[in-house]
Amino acid sequence: MTLESFFQQVRPSIETALDGALPSEDRSPPVLHQAMRYSVFAGGKRLRPALCLAGFRAFSPEWRTALPVAAAIEMIHTYSLIHDDLPAMDDDDFRRGRPSCHKRFGEATAILAGDALLTLAFETVARAGGLQPERLLRAVRMLAEAAGTIDGMIGGQVLDVQATASGIDGSALEAIHRAKTGALLAASVSIGAYLGGADAARLADVAGFGRSIGLAFQIVDDMLDETVPAEALGKTPGKDREHGKATYAAVHGMEASRRMVARLTADAMEQVRPLGSDGVLLGEFARHLERRAR
Repeated sequence: MTLESFFQQVRPSIETALDGALPSEDRSPPVLHQAMRYSVFAGGKRLRPALCLAGFRAFSPEWRTALPVAAAIEMIHTYSLIHDDLPAMDDDDFRRGRPSCHKRFGEATAILAGDALLTLAFETVARAGGLQPERLLRAVRMLAEAAGTIDGMIGGQVLDVQATASGIDGSALEAIHRAKTGALLAASVSIGAYLGGADAARLADVAGFGRSIGLAFQIVDDMLDETVPAEALGKTPGKDREHGKATYAAVHGMEASRRMVARLTADAMEQVRPLGSDGVLLGEFARHLERRAR
């Protein structure tokens, strides 16, 4: 199966799972639920839930069993975007080509919509059926750690807010990116693989793959912020440079960043080689991310 055909297969199911998990727009309080749906259904690529399902599929054919967990991962990702766009953070008026949640609904509702999505994510995982309870419990811990303060998304965001391009070295920048963006991406595929039945050795391979593509993804994102126009990027380009943010493009330059992405892609491909044919789809994810940098 090609990566494109896999996306075509799983995306409708991901959308259905999200639609079923989110309260309807007319459910009280309606403005909050409207804001949640506005952000979740803003046209995201669904990369993280797709990675979760691909990780699951590498060890079990019944990938639909993992849909509630995949939907929960997308909710956490969306909550982070809502909060990232706030004036106190990245102060961006646009997300995915339309007004950010706080521009559409106001700052207070946007904050609460993000909070609600984070809360609903864990409720959705807790309601998941058809999965081994002990594995589901560990998956909850893996997801919480990836979104948390110690080497997780929130901790990385704090470090990113504090950092500037002129006052940071390469190792500190890598730590920020691995936590802020890489942790949830890596957890997405690792959680899927674990729920699908991966043993300790294979889970370690998948986790290494996830760490490599997680960092590569953010490096590519930094590069695209410098080269892609607003209509294609879906948000305000050049904002990081304007604010003096620490990015790979600013600290290392474009060519060096491109070489790093190529190296990380090769590392990711090597990590899933022991999976044989079951790891081919994951390898396609790595190649897809590298192509975005060209």
